[in-house]
Amino acid sequence: MRVPFGRLAFLGAFLAVVGFAFVTLRGPRGVPALLEINRQIGAKESSNAKLAQEVERLRVHIEQLGNNPAEQELEIRKRLKLMRKGEKVYIAPERKQ
Repeated sequence: MRVPFGRLAFLGAFLAVVGFAFVTLRGPRGVPALLEINRQIGAKESSNAKLAQEVERLRVHIEQLGNNPAEQELEIRKRLKLMRKGEKVYIAPERKQ
């Protein structure tokens, strides 16, 4: 019983394509790499959302400072650690948020 050469060639080509696909999908640029990239994208999107919230909070704070000279003075004195004559200032360590 002889198998025609065409069928053997087709079977060989099919096995080569399946083998190539397997190696490609399992390799360093395959499915595991794609999953890792998707995880990194999710982490960056989460970080960007947090930073956008922080930017919005700071924008509102700056608007409030622009409308209130007393708040401006307090902010300047706090950041530059300035005080008026006769004042006592106690500086406590800042908490990390």
